[in-house]
Amino acid sequence: MRVVFVHGACVRDGSWWWHRTAGLLRERGVSSVAPALPSCGETGLPGGVGGPGLTEDVAAVRQVLRDSDEPTVVVAHSYGGIITAEAAAGIASVRHLVLISSYLPEIGQSLSEFGDGSPAPFLDIAPEAGTFGVRPELLVETFLQDCDPEVQAQAADHLARQSVKVTGQPIGAAAWRQVPSTYLVCTQDRGTPPRLQREFARRADSVVELDAGHHPFLSRPAAVRDVLLSL
Repeated sequence: MRVVFVHGACVRDGSWWWHRTAGLLRERGVSSVAPALPSCGETGLPGGVGGPGLTEDVAAVRQVLRDSDEPTVVVAHSYGGIITAEAAAGIASVRHLVLISSYLPEIGQSLSEFGDGSPAPFLDIAPEAGTFGVRPELLVETFLQDCDPEVQAQAADHLARQSVKVTGQPIGAAAWRQVPSTYLVCTQDRGTPPRLQREFARRADSVVELDAGHHPFLSRPAAVRDVLLSL
């Protein structure tokens, strides 16, 4: 088995965000990879007006999934669930989807349809530049309150300005309809409230609740590892 990690919005260097869980999996002989997302500026072109969007993110993840025929679990965090719904569709090696504080969109749905129509208070949106990002001063208290100080101190260096157009671009496939799925509800999440996560999780085949904030793969990596190994 291998694991493909798909990170969420407004961050870069996916391997850093997943490194604690990836390291524990490696100790058990499970390899993993975290594809670079173009809309977050990870492949050279900056996000923004005229920059890469959801289509490019889907293509990047899909290419990594096609690179190997080894049985694969795709772990998607937050916005990563939007990408994964289309990127994992029709890939025979993908055996399971794990959604962490994420979304399981239907064909034609976009990220913006999962909100209430108003920007989240922890986001900074620049319409003219066509980008959005997490407000650094709200990063820890919203997303990392249960992480240790070392992680909290390093996280700000791994934020990114992302193409805001990804929020309104619809997906063209829904892999979760064909592939078994597990949803991890993060009960201490201050970014995506647990009540919303539980609504999103209704589309998943199974649900696991973790006493963790928005990034359990950093705050409770052993718990996330154990869920993955159980698959």
